[in-house]
Amino acid sequence: MKPMSSALVNRMFHVELIASHRDWLDWAGQNGIHPYIIEYIGLRPDHLWRQPPKTEEPFSTPRSWHMLSDAIYSYGDNITEKQLEILASGCLSPQHATQFRAFVKQIRNRYALSAIISGEQRWPNAPGDRDALYFLAQSFRARLIKELPPDKNNLSGTVQELTFRAKALIRDLANISLEIAQMTVSAEDNAVLPDWFVVEVIRDLPRLAAKKS
Repeated sequence: MKPMSSALVNRMFHVELIASHRDWLDWAGQNGIHPYIIEYIGLRPDHLWRQPPKTEEPFSTPRSWHMLSDAIYSYGDNITEKQLEILASGCLSPQHATQFRAFVKQIRNRYALSAIISGEQRWPNAPGDRDALYFLAQSFRARLIKELPPDKNNLSGTVQELTFRAKALIRDLANISLEIAQMTVSAEDNAVLPDWFVVEVIRDLPRLAAKKS
């Protein structure tokens, strides 16, 4: 992309637009966007849009999610995992494409984060389910970031229960994949879990300290 000259820049209005996942989801629900995509963006609103990469490769935008929706519809309900991989990789940022495929696999295999947190289901531990495990762990991390307060003194009864359950789930996750468990408690994309929670997890699970240190 060629930079504009200062003379041309000075003759234009410059407005920075930020994609709103709430507005987009409202629009998507009224315009037939594929349910897989609506549910995925509802869980991972941070994946609706990503800065354009410096290299020539696909990247996620509201437009590219719309394109992916149309492509999935064109293949129908019998779309294969390989076909979905090709379509997602052709429209989305690589990381988002990988996690979206894992999300769809999770739906088809009937894994549910809410059921895992409640204890009705366990983390998937088969080698072939590793991508689904990664997505579920990422979604679990996003939920903890959203619900755990910065100050431990502000814990409600519901959040205290979530905290206790979360530590048990991270322990179980470490027994399946230490790497994914470490990812769950580490800083990523400037989003971090509260310090008090990380300290408690590392205290209870010393093996996770390797990533934090």
